[in-house]
Amino acid sequence: MPQTETLFRAAPYDREMTATVTGHAEGGVVLDRTVFYPTGGGQPGDSGVLSTGDAMWPVSEAIYGQSPGNIVHRLDGADPLPPVGSTVTGIVDWDRRLGHMRIHTTLHLLCAIVDGWVTGGSIGKDRGRLDFDLETAPDKDALTDRLNVLIAANHPVVEEWIDEAELDSNPEMVRTLSVKPPRTGEGRIRLVRIGPPDAPIDRQPCGGTHVASTGEIGPVTVAKIEKKGRQNRRIAVALATG
Repeated sequence: MPQTETLFRAAPYDREMTATVTGHAEGGVVLDRTVFYPTGGGQPGDSGVLSTGDAMWPVSEAIYGQSPGNIVHRLDGADPLPPVGSTVTGIVDWDRRLGHMRIHTTLHLLCAIVDGWVTGGSIGKDRGRLDFDLETAPDKDALTDRLNVLIAANHPVVEEWIDEAELDSNPEMVRTLSVKPPRTGEGRIRLVRIGPPDAPIDRQPCGGTHVASTGEIGPVTVAKIEKKGRQNRRIAVALATG
């Protein structure tokens, strides 16, 4: 099967697409192109619907398939599946996706203001968290204030690409100990930069979807800071608005 074209990377605000079914796998269908983000890097895969004519199939999750470059749209319990070669329309559950984008961008800001290696994390629709290698916990209220100042400044959030060799010679770009930078297999690495190119607030490898500017996040709060080991602190953030 040919690789799935990842429309969500360059156009994360696209909610709908028309695509061709190229195969069946893992309880779902592989498409030639998709706006559905597949589970990866702590960000859940998108859900939504596929339809053709009068038929409609709920998409429970998008995931990377076993074949390199293929994205499976899981249609749990669907029988029959859309046939190979058929044309389908896909629509993403936009409220859920936008929540993931807002939280994911918030976690990049959190990573920028907490001085510690990231040891884990997760992203939800209105809440997320990062685990840091820290001996002592930062002040929760101070973190909340710093995050909201950065958010309100409405910094741009942009995609950049570098050669793998540049990343290999600058390993400090990678803040995560548990997640390896996404590599395309084409010798390029995708970065997400927050702020201007000459003075970025955060700039690191990332394959996820993000809002176009920090102001779109809205107010947030640091909901909880927990000790998860001798030098591990879990910092949870939540959107203050829906």
